[in-house]
Amino acid sequence: MTEYSEHFHTAPDGVKTYYRRYPGHDAESKTPVICLHGLTRNSRDFEEVAPRIAAAGHDVIAIDVRGRGKSDHDPNPDNYNPGLYVQDVIGVLDKAGWDEAIFVGTSMGGLMTMIHASLQPDRIKAVVLNDIGPELDPRGLKRIQGYVGGVGPFKSWDEAANAVRTINGVAFPNETGQDFWIAFAKRVCRETESSEIVFDYDKNISKPVQSGDVAPPDLWPFFDALAAKPILLIRGALTDLLSEATVQEMARRSPSMIRVEIANVGHAPLLTEPDARDAIDAFLEKHG
Repeated sequence: MTEYSEHFHTAPDGVKTYYRRYPGHDAESKTPVICLHGLTRNSRDFEEVAPRIAAAGHDVIAIDVRGRGKSDHDPNPDNYNPGLYVQDVIGVLDKAGWDEAIFVGTSMGGLMTMIHASLQPDRIKAVVLNDIGPELDPRGLKRIQGYVGGVGPFKSWDEAANAVRTINGVAFPNETGQDFWIAFAKRVCRETESSEIVFDYDKNISKPVQSGDVAPPDLWPFFDALAAKPILLIRGALTDLLSEATVQEMARRSPSMIRVEIANVGHAPLLTEPDARDAIDAFLEKHG
């Protein structure tokens, strides 16, 4: 597996954002790639995806959004919003010296990418949106509100895996083996000094979510800022967050958008599925 270095960016308010940096393997200079995770996740979501992209010659950064993973928890829960997360991303890109990047955004990371496009359109060369669009299906929002911030701690990895499966099983109905769910749990949970296992995020990230303040009320103008860019949309066939009607409107506004649907997967694909992997490889080869 590709080695990575660990870094921190300190925002003007003092909160530190952690990120992994994977060096590209190719001597030829290719467009770097930044990977942005979903609401309750962290940079470990890309621990298989990022090395593959780096092996193709791209420098890759995968961040822990503030309040997740090794990043600082913010003492003010009001700061847990995509607008401020984007400012942290800008700081990371500035520190890395990247004037342009390809963005890979899963769920919330895709919302962040759209917002970023409205602020710094020239910094985004191309985009992979993973199961997210400018309208969020109320079914998925309700499901997310039902679990975020309210589960754990756990006494063992098996117990954590069972909890993760309860939350995410609907998205991966074909995954019946415990090994898959333990590996999943180790990406989204951490072990504390007292040997308890907890989800690896500040429970206060749930406060804006519970109040319905997940994203700006009208995201279409943000998507329109991306519409002329090369876009690869990956959608789980079983998703409850990205409706077919939203996808059709995205395609109308961005006629060149490539769409790939991942069978038997909901919100959100892991991007390691063969169809997703092949689509990302081809997209980066063309636009990287």
